[in-house]
Amino acid sequence: MEKRYDVVVVGGGPAGYSAALYCVRAGLSVLVLEMLSAGGQMATTSQVDNYPGFDSGVDGFELAEKMQAGAERFGAVSEFAEVTGMELGGQPKVIHTTDGTVEARAVVLAMGASPRKMGLPGEAELVGRGVAYCAACDGMYYKGKVVAVAGGGNSAAADALTLSKLCKKVYLIHRRDSLRADPVYLEPLKQAGNLEFVWNTQIDALLHGEKLTGLALTDRVTGEHSTMSCDGLFVAIGRDPNTALVQDQVELDDQGYLIADETTRTSVPGVFAAGDVRTKPLRQIVTAAADGAVASKFVTEYLREH
Repeated sequence: MEKRYDVVVVGGGPAGYSAALYCVRAGLSVLVLEMLSAGGQMATTSQVDNYPGFDSGVDGFELAEKMQAGAERFGAVSEFAEVTGMELGGQPKVIHTTDGTVEARAVVLAMGASPRKMGLPGEAELVGRGVAYCAACDGMYYKGKVVAVAGGGNSAAADALTLSKLCKKVYLIHRRDSLRADPVYLEPLKQAGNLEFVWNTQIDALLHGEKLTGLALTDRVTGEHSTMSCDGLFVAIGRDPNTALVQDQVELDDQGYLIADETTRTSVPGVFAAGDVRTKPLRQIVTAAADGAVASKFVTEYLREH
């Protein structure tokens, strides 16, 4: 894959394919690099209910395929390869992948963010054996079983609701005494007869043999220690931006997100940031897609001037 394009988009989620669609329609040659499959985190969501235009919701994987097909219809090229390094400071920009090297006049960084790990001993080894990060992806494996969800934001609330429809019992464990999730989640959570809130509680350890068997807990108010038996733990404590490959080249904020304002311009000329990887107040599919469209405007301006 030793080729040169006007624009290389790193990441094939809603931000990436929106940028690709708008750029290719502006007459630019565009390559989208994606490690696994189109959609990023969106593709792991079985029911997307907050993307405009789908009055009955839409499967995230299906929506991802449609976004990919829409961009490719106008000439965008997709390559499924892992990016192993980038040289963004000069011109042309150079992107190294597992399938070779590609050059670009401009780059849109749309790598998204990945689920944050708890950092507990045995966590990595128990993935797929009791520890999971996506209820839509793995919830069916725990049908009729007892599970816990760790977290207090929208992701944790959504995961808990999803699991309440599948599992015998769901514990929602949060370190504080109230959720950070949007109010729209609260009443459905309260109405779920098999869901129990576990407030002011932190998870200290994962109890397991070959598979997860339970959790060691501490009450943050009383200091009391306890254990909870469960078959699965769904971790929903936030996300970490996928910026490791560019952290020494492009300016990041204190949480590791790419610093880029509403123009999507980064600190490096000719490099733009779109979607969840960018510093922004709201990370949703619709805002990621909007970023991609905005990025295309400023990519086009940059290429016209250079």
